[in-house]
Amino acid sequence: MKKVLVTGAAGFIGFHLCDKLISLGYDITGIDNINDYYDTRLKLDRLALLEGRPGFRFIKTDIKDRAAMEDCFKGGRFDVVVNLAAQAGVRYSLQNPHAYIDSNLAGFLNVLEGCRHYGCGHLVFASSSSVYGANTKMPFSAHDNVDHPVSLYAATKKANELMAHAYSSMYKIPCTGLRFFTVYGPWGRPDMAYFLFTKAIIEGRRIDVYNNGNMKRDFTYIDDVVEGIVRVMERIPSPDREWTGDRPDPATSYAPYHIYNIGNNSPVELLRFISALEECTGRKAVKNLLPIQPGDVPATFADVDDLVADTGFSPSTSIEKGLEKFVDWYRGYFRV
Repeated sequence: MKKVLVTGAAGFIGFHLCDKLISLGYDITGIDNINDYYDTRLKLDRLALLEGRPGFRFIKTDIKDRAAMEDCFKGGRFDVVVNLAAQAGVRYSLQNPHAYIDSNLAGFLNVLEGCRHYGCGHLVFASSSSVYGANTKMPFSAHDNVDHPVSLYAATKKANELMAHAYSSMYKIPCTGLRFFTVYGPWGRPDMAYFLFTKAIIEGRRIDVYNNGNMKRDFTYIDDVVEGIVRVMERIPSPDREWTGDRPDPATSYAPYHIYNIGNNSPVELLRFISALEECTGRKAVKNLLPIQPGDVPATFADVDDLVADTGFSPSTSIEKGLEKFVDWYRGYFRV
Protein backbone atom coordinates (compact mmCIF):
# COMPACT_ATOMS: atom_id res chain seq x y z
CA MET A 1 0.00 0.00 0.00
CA LYS A 2 1.74 3.14 -1.20
CA LYS A 3 1.72 6.21 1.01
CA VAL A 4 0.62 9.27 -0.93
CA LEU A 5 0.44 12.94 0.06
CA VAL A 6 -2.14 14.95 -1.88
CA THR A 7 -2.03 18.71 -1.34
CA GLY A 8 -5.20 20.62 -2.20
CA ALA A 9 -7.23 17.54 -1.25
CA ALA A 10 -10.48 19.50 -0.80
CA GLY A 11 -10.06 21.20 -4.18
CA PHE A 12 -11.78 20.12 -7.37
CA ILE A 13 -9.04 17.90 -8.83
CA GLY A 14 -7.67 16.92 -5.42
CA PHE A 15 -11.05 15.61 -4.23
CA HIS A 16 -11.58 13.47 -7.31
CA LEU A 17 -8.01 12.17 -7.17
CA CYS A 18 -8.33 11.19 -3.50
CA ASP A 19 -11.63 9.47 -4.21
CA LYS A 20 -9.98 7.42 -6.96
CA LEU A 21 -6.89 6.58 -4.91
CA ILE A 22 -9.03 5.43 -1.97
CA SER A 23 -10.84 3.03 -4.30
CA LEU A 24 -7.46 1.71 -5.48
CA GLY A 25 -6.28 1.02 -1.92
CA TYR A 26 -3.68 3.75 -1.47
CA ASP A 27 -2.81 5.14 1.98
CA ILE A 28 -3.56 8.84 1.55
CA THR A 29 -2.79 11.93 3.57
CA GLY A 30 -4.71 14.91 2.25
CA ILE A 31 -3.99 18.51 3.20
CA ASP A 32 -5.86 21.70 2.39
CA ASN A 33 -6.21 25.15 3.93
CA ILE A 34 -9.93 25.44 2.99
CA ASN A 35 -9.41 29.06 1.92
CA ASP A 36 -12.27 31.30 0.83
CA TYR A 37 -11.18 31.94 -2.77
CA TYR A 38 -14.57 30.42 -3.52
CA ASP A 39 -17.44 29.16 -1.34
CA THR A 40 -15.92 26.97 1.38
CA ARG A 41 -19.15 24.98 1.63
CA LEU A 42 -18.27 23.23 -1.62
CA LYS A 43 -14.81 22.33 -0.28
CA LEU A 44 -16.21 21.09 3.03
CA ASP A 45 -18.85 19.00 1.28
CA ARG A 46 -16.19 17.39 -0.90
CA LEU A 47 -14.09 16.70 2.17
CA ALA A 48 -17.05 15.17 4.00
CA LEU A 49 -17.27 12.52 1.28
CA LEU A 50 -13.62 11.56 1.88
CA GLU A 51 -13.27 11.69 5.65
CA GLY A 52 -13.96 8.47 7.49
CA ARG A 53 -13.15 6.27 4.52
CA PRO A 54 -10.41 3.65 5.08
CA GLY A 55 -6.98 4.81 4.00
CA PHE A 56 -7.68 8.55 4.11
CA ARG A 57 -6.40 11.04 6.68
CA PHE A 58 -6.92 14.80 6.50
CA ILE A 59 -4.74 17.59 7.91
CA LYS A 60 -5.96 21.17 7.69
CA THR A 61 -2.89 23.24 6.94
CA ASP A 62 -1.43 25.57 4.34
CA ILE A 63 1.50 24.60 2.13
CA LYS A 64 2.98 28.05 2.74
CA ASP A 65 3.27 27.19 6.48
CA ARG A 66 6.88 26.04 6.56
CA ALA A 67 6.84 24.42 10.01
CA ALA A 68 3.54 22.63 9.43
CA MET A 69 4.75 21.22 6.12
CA GLU A 70 7.97 19.99 7.70
CA ASP A 71 5.96 18.21 10.40
CA CYS A 72 3.72 16.67 7.75
CA PHE A 73 6.64 15.30 5.75
CA LYS A 74 8.54 14.20 8.83
CA GLY A 75 5.61 12.12 10.03
CA GLY A 76 4.59 10.84 6.61
CA ARG A 77 7.56 9.45 4.71
CA PHE A 78 5.57 9.43 1.47
CA ASP A 79 6.22 7.26 -1.56
CA VAL A 80 4.44 9.73 -3.85
CA VAL A 81 3.59 13.40 -3.40
CA VAL A 82 0.94 14.97 -5.64
CA ASN A 83 0.96 18.76 -5.34
CA LEU A 84 -2.36 20.22 -6.45
CA ALA A 85 -2.53 23.06 -3.91
CA ALA A 86 -2.18 26.46 -5.54
CA GLN A 87 -3.80 29.82 -5.90
CA ALA A 88 -5.74 29.32 -9.10
CA GLY A 89 -7.33 31.71 -11.56
CA VAL A 90 -5.91 34.00 -14.22
CA ARG A 91 -8.16 37.02 -13.60
CA TYR A 92 -7.85 36.89 -9.81
CA SER A 93 -4.09 37.36 -10.23
CA LEU A 94 -4.84 40.89 -11.44
CA GLN A 95 -6.54 41.66 -8.11
CA ASN A 96 -4.43 39.79 -5.58
CA PRO A 97 -0.99 39.00 -7.02
CA HIS A 98 0.65 38.38 -3.63
CA ALA A 99 -1.56 35.31 -3.06
CA TYR A 100 0.13 33.66 -6.05
CA ILE A 101 3.61 34.29 -4.71
CA ASP A 102 2.72 33.03 -1.23
CA SER A 103 1.07 29.81 -2.34
CA ASN A 104 2.46 28.94 -5.76
CA LEU A 105 6.09 29.86 -5.08
CA ALA A 106 6.76 29.85 -1.32
CA GLY A 107 4.28 27.01 -0.77
CA PHE A 108 5.73 24.91 -3.56
CA LEU A 109 9.22 25.45 -2.17
CA ASN A 110 8.04 23.92 1.12
CA VAL A 111 6.81 20.88 -0.81
CA LEU A 112 10.15 20.55 -2.59
CA GLU A 113 12.06 20.89 0.67
CA GLY A 114 9.88 18.22 2.26
CA CYS A 115 10.65 15.85 -0.61
CA ARG A 116 14.34 16.67 -0.31
CA HIS A 117 14.77 16.17 3.42
CA TYR A 118 12.29 13.39 4.16
CA GLY A 119 12.35 11.31 1.02
CA CYS A 120 9.91 11.00 -1.85
CA GLY A 121 9.92 8.38 -4.55
CA HIS A 122 8.08 10.61 -7.01
CA LEU A 123 6.80 14.20 -6.97
CA VAL A 124 3.88 14.84 -9.33
CA PHE A 125 2.86 18.49 -9.51
CA ALA A 126 0.19 20.53 -11.23
CA SER A 127 1.25 22.95 -13.90
CA SER A 128 -1.17 24.55 -16.35
CA SER A 129 -1.88 25.07 -20.03
CA SER A 130 -1.57 28.79 -19.23
CA VAL A 131 2.23 28.45 -19.38
CA TYR A 132 1.95 28.43 -23.18
CA GLY A 133 1.10 32.13 -22.96
CA ALA A 134 1.85 33.93 -26.20
CA ASN A 135 2.67 30.71 -28.11
CA THR A 136 0.58 30.35 -31.28
CA LYS A 137 1.89 27.09 -32.74
CA MET A 138 -0.86 24.49 -32.34
CA PRO A 139 -1.23 22.00 -30.81
CA PHE A 140 0.75 23.09 -27.76
CA SER A 141 3.66 20.73 -27.23
CA ALA A 142 5.58 20.24 -24.00
CA HIS A 143 8.70 20.13 -26.19
CA ASP A 144 8.24 23.79 -27.20
CA ASN A 145 9.67 26.70 -25.20
CA VAL A 146 7.20 28.53 -22.96
CA ASP A 147 9.03 31.72 -22.11
CA HIS A 148 6.29 34.31 -22.67
CA PRO A 149 3.52 34.01 -20.05
CA VAL A 150 0.68 36.52 -20.28
CA SER A 151 -0.48 36.33 -16.64
CA LEU A 152 1.18 36.16 -13.25
CA TYR A 153 -0.60 32.85 -12.61
CA ALA A 154 1.06 31.40 -15.72
CA ALA A 155 4.43 32.77 -14.65
CA THR A 156 4.16 31.05 -11.24
CA LYS A 157 3.29 27.74 -12.91
CA LYS A 158 6.28 28.05 -15.22
CA ALA A 159 8.36 28.84 -12.15
CA ASN A 160 7.10 25.63 -10.52
CA GLU A 161 8.44 23.65 -13.46
CA LEU A 162 11.83 25.36 -13.18
CA MET A 163 11.99 24.88 -9.39
CA ALA A 164 11.10 21.20 -9.71
CA HIS A 165 13.77 20.72 -12.35
CA ALA A 166 16.39 22.32 -10.13
CA TYR A 167 15.53 19.96 -7.26
CA SER A 168 15.41 16.99 -9.61
CA SER A 169 18.85 17.91 -10.91
CA MET A 170 20.49 18.69 -7.56
CA TYR A 171 18.84 16.07 -5.33
CA LYS A 172 17.77 13.40 -7.85
CA ILE A 173 14.09 13.72 -6.90
CA PRO A 174 11.97 12.20 -9.69
CA CYS A 175 9.57 14.98 -10.75
CA THR A 176 6.68 14.98 -13.21
CA GLY A 177 4.82 18.16 -14.12
CA LEU A 178 1.31 18.00 -15.57
CA ARG A 179 -0.08 20.83 -17.68
CA PHE A 180 -3.84 20.62 -17.24
CA PHE A 181 -6.14 21.99 -19.95
CA THR A 182 -9.44 23.58 -18.78
CA VAL A 183 -10.62 20.87 -16.40
CA TYR A 184 -14.39 20.64 -15.84
CA GLY A 185 -16.97 18.30 -14.33
CA PRO A 186 -19.03 17.55 -11.19
CA TRP A 187 -17.86 19.24 -7.98
CA GLY A 188 -16.00 21.78 -10.13
CA ARG A 189 -14.80 25.28 -9.32
CA PRO A 190 -17.56 27.94 -9.25
CA ASP A 191 -15.22 30.56 -10.72
CA MET A 192 -14.84 28.62 -13.98
CA ALA A 193 -16.84 29.62 -17.08
CA TYR A 194 -18.82 26.37 -17.39
CA PHE A 195 -20.01 26.69 -13.78
CA LEU A 196 -20.86 30.40 -14.10
CA PHE A 197 -22.63 29.82 -17.43
CA THR A 198 -24.71 26.95 -16.07
CA LYS A 199 -25.81 28.97 -13.06
CA ALA A 200 -26.69 32.02 -15.16
CA ILE A 201 -28.56 30.07 -17.86
CA ILE A 202 -30.66 28.19 -15.31
CA GLU A 203 -31.44 31.46 -13.50
CA GLY A 204 -32.28 33.27 -16.75
CA ARG A 205 -29.44 35.78 -16.50
CA ARG A 206 -27.02 36.96 -19.19
CA ILE A 207 -23.63 35.32 -19.55
CA ASP A 208 -20.42 37.25 -20.28
CA VAL A 209 -18.85 35.87 -23.45
CA TYR A 210 -15.32 37.19 -23.91
CA ASN A 211 -13.54 37.91 -27.19
CA ASN A 212 -17.05 38.01 -28.72
CA GLY A 213 -17.13 34.22 -28.51
CA ASN A 214 -14.03 33.76 -30.66
CA MET A 215 -12.34 31.44 -28.16
CA LYS A 216 -11.41 27.78 -28.26
CA ARG A 217 -10.59 25.64 -25.25
CA ASP A 218 -9.35 22.09 -24.92
CA PHE A 219 -11.96 21.19 -22.28
CA THR A 220 -10.86 18.11 -20.31
CA TYR A 221 -13.30 16.09 -18.22
CA ILE A 222 -12.28 15.49 -14.61
CA ASP A 223 -12.33 11.66 -14.83
CA ASP A 224 -9.86 11.82 -17.72
CA VAL A 225 -7.57 14.13 -15.75
CA VAL A 226 -7.61 11.83 -12.71
CA GLU A 227 -6.90 8.77 -14.85
CA GLY A 228 -3.93 10.60 -16.36
CA ILE A 229 -2.58 11.55 -12.92
CA VAL A 230 -2.87 7.99 -11.59
CA ARG A 231 -1.08 6.54 -14.60
CA VAL A 232 1.70 9.11 -14.36
CA MET A 233 2.09 8.49 -10.60
CA GLU A 234 3.04 4.90 -11.40
CA ARG A 235 5.55 5.94 -14.07
CA ILE A 236 8.62 7.32 -12.33
CA PRO A 237 10.59 9.47 -14.78
CA SER A 238 14.14 8.58 -15.67
CA PRO A 239 16.86 10.72 -17.25
CA ASP A 240 16.58 11.17 -21.00
CA ARG A 241 19.77 9.64 -22.39
CA GLU A 242 19.38 11.60 -25.63
CA TRP A 243 19.01 14.96 -23.90
CA THR A 244 21.71 17.47 -24.83
CA GLY A 245 22.44 21.03 -23.83
CA ASP A 246 23.07 21.84 -27.49
CA ARG A 247 19.38 21.22 -28.24
CA PRO A 248 17.67 21.31 -24.83
CA ASP A 249 14.26 19.66 -24.74
CA PRO A 250 11.99 21.50 -22.23
CA ALA A 251 9.86 18.38 -21.66
CA THR A 252 12.67 16.06 -20.56
CA SER A 253 16.09 16.31 -18.94
CA TYR A 254 19.35 14.68 -18.01
CA ALA A 255 17.67 14.58 -14.57
CA PRO A 256 14.69 12.35 -13.66
CA TYR A 257 12.15 14.91 -14.84
CA HIS A 258 9.31 15.01 -17.34
CA ILE A 259 6.50 17.36 -18.40
CA TYR A 260 3.20 16.12 -19.88
CA ASN A 261 0.10 17.77 -21.25
CA ILE A 262 -3.22 16.40 -20.00
CA GLY A 263 -5.87 17.68 -22.37
CA ASN A 264 -8.65 16.35 -24.56
CA ASN A 265 -6.66 16.99 -27.76
CA SER A 266 -9.83 18.41 -29.30
CA PRO A 267 -10.44 22.17 -28.95
CA VAL A 268 -14.07 23.26 -28.69
CA GLU A 269 -15.35 26.64 -29.89
CA LEU A 270 -16.90 28.64 -27.07
CA LEU A 271 -20.18 29.05 -28.96
CA ARG A 272 -20.43 25.28 -29.45
CA PHE A 273 -19.73 24.87 -25.76
CA ILE A 274 -22.57 27.26 -24.92
CA SER A 275 -24.87 25.43 -27.36
CA ALA A 276 -24.10 22.15 -25.58
CA LEU A 277 -24.95 23.78 -22.25
CA GLU A 278 -28.25 25.03 -23.69
CA GLU A 279 -29.05 21.47 -24.73
CA CYS A 280 -28.20 20.10 -21.28
CA THR A 281 -30.14 22.75 -19.36
CA GLY A 282 -33.06 22.97 -21.78
CA ARG A 283 -32.76 26.78 -21.81
CA LYS A 284 -31.38 29.40 -24.18
CA ALA A 285 -28.41 31.51 -23.16
CA VAL A 286 -28.58 35.30 -23.32
CA LYS A 287 -25.08 36.35 -24.38
CA ASN A 288 -23.28 39.54 -23.39
CA LEU A 289 -20.42 39.80 -25.90
CA LEU A 290 -17.28 41.41 -24.50
CA PRO A 291 -13.65 41.96 -25.62
CA ILE A 292 -10.90 39.57 -24.58
CA GLN A 293 -9.72 40.06 -21.01
CA PRO A 294 -6.13 40.69 -19.83
CA GLY A 295 -4.32 37.40 -19.29
CA ASP A 296 -6.67 35.40 -21.52
CA VAL A 297 -5.49 33.52 -24.61
CA PRO A 298 -7.76 32.94 -27.62
CA ALA A 299 -7.17 29.20 -27.92
CA THR A 300 -5.68 26.15 -26.22
CA PHE A 301 -4.95 22.78 -27.82
CA ALA A 302 -2.99 19.99 -26.15
CA ASP A 303 -0.53 17.69 -27.87
CA VAL A 304 -0.81 14.49 -25.79
CA ASP A 305 1.43 12.20 -27.83
CA ASP A 306 3.90 11.75 -24.95
CA LEU A 307 1.13 10.89 -22.50
CA VAL A 308 -0.24 8.27 -24.90
CA ALA A 309 3.20 6.83 -25.67
CA ASP A 310 4.29 6.57 -22.02
CA THR A 311 1.02 5.64 -20.28
CA GLY A 312 -1.22 4.28 -23.03
CA PHE A 313 -3.93 6.76 -22.10
CA SER A 314 -5.56 9.65 -23.93
CA PRO A 315 -8.44 11.79 -22.58
CA SER A 316 -11.50 11.32 -24.78
CA THR A 317 -14.72 12.40 -23.02
CA SER A 318 -16.78 14.57 -25.39
CA ILE A 319 -17.92 18.01 -24.27
CA GLU A 320 -21.56 16.96 -24.71
CA LYS A 321 -21.21 13.93 -22.45
CA GLY A 322 -19.07 15.77 -19.89
CA LEU A 323 -21.41 18.76 -19.64
CA GLU A 324 -24.43 16.47 -19.30
CA LYS A 325 -22.81 14.88 -16.24
CA PHE A 326 -21.91 18.27 -14.81
CA VAL A 327 -25.40 19.73 -15.25
CA ASP A 328 -26.95 16.61 -13.68
CA TRP A 329 -24.65 17.05 -10.67
CA TYR A 330 -25.36 20.80 -10.51
CA ARG A 331 -29.13 20.30 -10.45
CA GLY A 332 -28.80 17.68 -7.73
CA TYR A 333 -26.33 19.56 -5.55
CA PHE A 334 -28.15 22.91 -5.70
CA ARG A 335 -31.63 21.31 -5.89
CA VAL A 336 -32.73 23.14 -9.03
